Amino acid sequence: MGKKGGERPLKADTITKDYISDTNVFADVFNYYIYGGEQVISPEQLEERDPAEIALPYGADGAVVPVQKFRDAQKLCTVMTDGKLEYVIYGTEAQAKIHNAMTVRNNLYDALEYAGQVAEAAKSHRKELKKEKERKLELGEEISNEGKKSLTSDEFLSGFWEDDRLIPSVTVTIYFGADEWTGAMSLFDMMEVKEPRILACMDNYHLRLIAPTRMPDEEIMKFQSSLREVLLFIKYSKNPENLNRILKDNEQRFREMERRAVDVIEVITNTGLKYKESEEKIDVCEAIKEIRMEERRIGELKKAQESARNFYNLGVDIETIAKGVGYAVDVVKGWVGLSPDVQ
Repeated sequence: MGKKGGERPLKADTITKDYISDTNVFADVFNYYIYGGEQVISPEQLEERDPAEIALPYGADGAVVPVQKFRDAQKLCTVMTDGKLEYVIYGTEAQAKIHNAMTVRNNLYDALEYAGQVAEAAKSHRKELKKEKERKLELGEEISNEGKKSLTSDEFLSGFWEDDRLIPSVTVTIYFGADEWTGAMSLFDMMEVKEPRILACMDNYHLRLIAPTRMPDEEIMKFQSSLREVLLFIKYSKNPENLNRILKDNEQRFREMERRAVDVIEVITNTGLKYKESEEKIDVCEAIKEIRMEERRIGELKKAQESARNFYNLGVDIETIAKGVGYAVDVVKGWVGLSPDVQ
């Protein structure tokens, strides 16, 4: 699809998920959404986490909890705030098509994240208590809670201690489509209930969405990674005049785009960009120029073929037609259905 030299089929879900998993793009998403484009989160602060290997401090006793992964891309961000390490789980969902229930889906992801943390906290605490008990028995020490946290019955029942804290989870959806997003933007948008007293008893989950057609250019320009060019291209992919404008206004960046970003553009817009699999940097401006030239060539060819057939039907001889359209006699004969040896 739109490639040459070691071609491979492009699948939108695979390509977009791979793209947003890149730490530079991932950090860019949340620097835009949370900090308005200010470069607060660096790629070095993000860590891809394996649920089987994670160990995050959870409570005052040093218990640990693994981070579950549900989303298309999820990373742990570690920052130092007021001399203390703080953790935030960032998750992204890549959508090539509109998902009308995306609000519920993301709400579920966040809820599962928190439920998983609570369950793992209980598991971790039980493990630590058992380990401490076994250690004391092995050393022949008296089992005592002196100097240790005294559990309340509520804490023991829930497994979540009073000084435990959840790790915040933030999920953002990136819609890569060129059409307007028409899906719900909140839970309330998916309901018909209008009674204020009922709504007051409910929590309204809002979809955190990045969608190019919903964003003015000045907002898209706040992105610092290649996501800027990807969103701009998709936004104007159905408008050749505006597409040429943004290519010209951002020529330097479009002439040196990373291949994975161009893969996203191609699989979403089906523009017909041609580039080699081995190329690390793609000149999108030149690729578009080649497409335009090919389109003109095909257009001129179709016009010549149509003219040749019309003149032939009017009785004009083949030699005169060939001379008029600027193609060889044998080529014109093929257009009108004559064999090359017919005079």
